[in-house]
Amino acid sequence: MTQYITNPVLHGFNPDPSILRVGKDYYLATSTFQWFPGVSIYHSTNLINWENVCRPLDSTKLLNLQGVPDSGGVWAPDLSYHDGKFWIVYSNVKSLRAAFKDTPNFLTTAPSIEGPWSDPFFLNANGFDASMFHDQDGKHYLVNMVWDYRNYKHSFFGIQLREYSPEEKKLVGPAHLLWKGTKDGLVEGPHLYHIGDYYYLFCAEGGTHWAHEEVVARSKSLLGPYEMQPDGPLLSDLNAARNPLQKSGHASLIDTPDHKEWYIAHLTARPQHHPTDSVIDPRGWCSLGRETAIQKIEWDDQHWPHVVNGMQGSVKVAAPQSGTPAKPIATNSERVDFVHGETSQNFQTLRTPLATFAKIENGQGLIMQGRCAPSSLFDVSLLARRWQSYHFVSTTKLAFNPHTFQQLAGMINYYDSKDYTGIYVSYDEDQEKRILEIINCDAENYSFPLGSAGRVVLPDDTDVYLRTIQDDVEYHYAYSLDGTTWQNLGPNFDSLKLSDDYIFDHYGPHAYFTGSFTGMFAADLTGSKLPATFKLFDYQEQ
Repeated sequence: MTQYITNPVLHGFNPDPSILRVGKDYYLATSTFQWFPGVSIYHSTNLINWENVCRPLDSTKLLNLQGVPDSGGVWAPDLSYHDGKFWIVYSNVKSLRAAFKDTPNFLTTAPSIEGPWSDPFFLNANGFDASMFHDQDGKHYLVNMVWDYRNYKHSFFGIQLREYSPEEKKLVGPAHLLWKGTKDGLVEGPHLYHIGDYYYLFCAEGGTHWAHEEVVARSKSLLGPYEMQPDGPLLSDLNAARNPLQKSGHASLIDTPDHKEWYIAHLTARPQHHPTDSVIDPRGWCSLGRETAIQKIEWDDQHWPHVVNGMQGSVKVAAPQSGTPAKPIATNSERVDFVHGETSQNFQTLRTPLATFAKIENGQGLIMQGRCAPSSLFDVSLLARRWQSYHFVSTTKLAFNPHTFQQLAGMINYYDSKDYTGIYVSYDEDQEKRILEIINCDAENYSFPLGSAGRVVLPDDTDVYLRTIQDDVEYHYAYSLDGTTWQNLGPNFDSLKLSDDYIFDHYGPHAYFTGSFTGMFAADLTGSKLPATFKLFDYQEQ
């Protein structure tokens, strides 16, 4: 009986997948950018059911994200296995605006997917989307796109290969330019494979927006020359505006344990169509960010790969016949009771480890010290999880007693430091009371839609429940004092403003590579680090 993969296999912000098979186990590594810990790794035995097993870059020794720009940090990690150990190559991008992009690339290895991971080895900083290629002769090579800082040249210079020495823990020998890409330009995301008589170079092109695509070139020699697949891109949605999967590209390749079937994992996005699509873009906007999908590959008689059912990709894909029986797809909904010491693998923080600003105390909850405001690139106290559906309700319960308007804590829906909204508890010095406030940061334009008259005065020393209701293309906030009777508060917000597409269409230059998160934050601008205690976080898809 045929089993089927339903795409996307990873819901919510999970771009740039690097897929790996070790024996009968499949692994996927995805980008995390400014979110800590770095690199999300998922495991499956059938390509259908996936479980987040670890985020390996979980210490500042492996990953220091302090001050990295929005959509900087960890770009396009590459996961491979050789010599009895797992290898991760990753960038920690420090600058996006300068002619010289600051893109240091590192390598870490471990005997198990759970670690322990070695101290990182610096590789180079001349480009991004680096991957490791282990050739059949036992040699190892780093493959990456090269960034050209000269403004009279195209900034995407091409794909480079250079040998890596495990003994010396560095790149050795000359660099070789393998391929300049096609006329579609912006060649990046390289993955190199030796299959049969050919070296196959899989690359993304066209940028990360609607024109994103995957192309393949090959050569009988490692150093080329490489020829482009004659019938065009392997994967593209550009001419399929109403396809449910969009932005498809940045793919990596695996075969099944019996070597009879082939698959690619690729990034994709699911647009939500907006009432103003006719004005904006008929494809809509993608608040869930770029996700991960899997397509089946077949090879023609000339040994070129093709996506089964066409280059636009499919939502329903035949799974490997050799895979384990599928389980029902688990819901993304979950309730985390901090009072009972619970946490979740779905949570991440901004740039700094959770332990630097918070702890979970059994019997009390998640105690979060107030630090910088959510607009900062340093020391933000924020714990959140991905939006994974266009229909969900998220809820938290908060104990917080501020003494000044400069102390605030509550619920946040966050794209980046320039685009977020939040409902929070603070203090009004005129009334000498705690109040409930809403902030809207829209492309760095700040507003407080409740105004001075619309803020809610709260009773002293009582917990407050805060809630986000996300429904289709809008979301709004609500609050409760008992967890049962709810009162909507404030305006409806356009959920699609928390998307790559809003950033792309409305202001720049600015990177736009992540997705929407819902979670909790605390800020104390007085420097006294007033704690806020969150007792639960509940995320329920509708």
